[in-house]
Amino acid sequence: MPTEPKNPSKGKDEQSSSRAPVSIPGAALLAASRDTPIDDLSIIDLVQDIIESAYQSRASDIHIDPQEDKVGISFRVDGIMKDISTVSKKLHPSIISRLKVLSGLRTDEHQASQDGRIKFTSARNNLRFDIRLSIMPTYFGENAVMRLLVEVGEQFTLENLGFSERDLEIVKEAISDPYGMILSTGPTGSGKTTTLYTMLKILNSPTVTVITIEDPIEYSMAGITQVQVNHSVGIDFANGLRSILRQDPNIIMVGEIRDTEAANIAVNAALTGHLLLSTLHTNNASTTLPRLIDMGVEPFLIASTVDIAIGQRLIRKLCTTCREVKSFTPIEFAALQRSLSMVTPTDKFYYGKGCPECDGTGYKGRMAIYEVLQVSPKVREAISARANSDEIENIAIAEGMTTMLQDGIAKAKAGLTSIEEILRVMHE
Repeated sequence: MPTEPKNPSKGKDEQSSSRAPVSIPGAALLAASRDTPIDDLSIIDLVQDIIESAYQSRASDIHIDPQEDKVGISFRVDGIMKDISTVSKKLHPSIISRLKVLSGLRTDEHQASQDGRIKFTSARNNLRFDIRLSIMPTYFGENAVMRLLVEVGEQFTLENLGFSERDLEIVKEAISDPYGMILSTGPTGSGKTTTLYTMLKILNSPTVTVITIEDPIEYSMAGITQVQVNHSVGIDFANGLRSILRQDPNIIMVGEIRDTEAANIAVNAALTGHLLLSTLHTNNASTTLPRLIDMGVEPFLIASTVDIAIGQRLIRKLCTTCREVKSFTPIEFAALQRSLSMVTPTDKFYYGKGCPECDGTGYKGRMAIYEVLQVSPKVREAISARANSDEIENIAIAEGMTTMLQDGIAKAKAGLTSIEEILRVMHE
């Protein structure tokens, strides 16, 4: 989910360094891109090459996109989409069928969306990881998107996730409490799941019962009971959470609080002696608390149960092989200051020139920028008074909270990322 100041994502780098980017895909994919007749091409090898090429390119997602006269293959690398190849439209039905067989989906269903999971193994490259598959019918045929769930093997800790010293201490204090709520917020793909899984890994021990309800289950964790949301049999977040409370848990993780019913059950669970971790889709940490009020939770219950709210985004890290100090012209710096008033002329920033190690992008890997809002007595008073998010944020900043933007600028100054990347992510 570098030769520089202690890199908060060392564990991630150690694995990704063994996955050098590739400019030429596997033999079967290369043959398919040249429109080799289907009789001369093994679909099994083609699908294998696509997945292995994605892994070698450090991709998080693979997109198989049918078009009018061809099939596009794209990878999402470090959060950015990248066109990789096109193959003959004649191969499209066979590719989709192969993916359905691997994930146990219906091969005779072409007009409905299907979701599955693939346990991918490769003897030739000694790879083993899970893939989440989504297939959806489109105008030109079935589209397939695969999420490579390879981070399960990476050794994330709170220390290497990227928290500042102050935020790290606040998070450690929150997860040591026997009850309360810890909320991670941000848009889809901002690393919330990785943050919560890292906390669960620390909390998981034989002395406590940990139960999660997720949609979908991203990674399997030994010693933890994980429940999959299944709407076809009536298991949603609210019903599942209600059932979990009868299973004598100490710690609960809810994949996402989506509605009023789930929000109220979660808050009451935290109020009755459980430590509850969950996510919400909000723009920043301070918006989380009024959002719960909007969902129908009483302000005094929020003030009594929420310990911290964590806002986060994922940013690309500069390639340490081609990283250099960036020089600004007076006009460029003036434009930068208009966007970021806290930047000063003495600040030093960096950029990546591009090299074979980073496939010419200047970036390699990702890390998170954070803001951690601690629910202090003053924040509790503001919540009870139904203060808006700006008022809550101002109180938190006055008490020492670093915003995501400030955290991002600090990481840019440290050479971990570029100032352009911070502006791109915060603008999104």
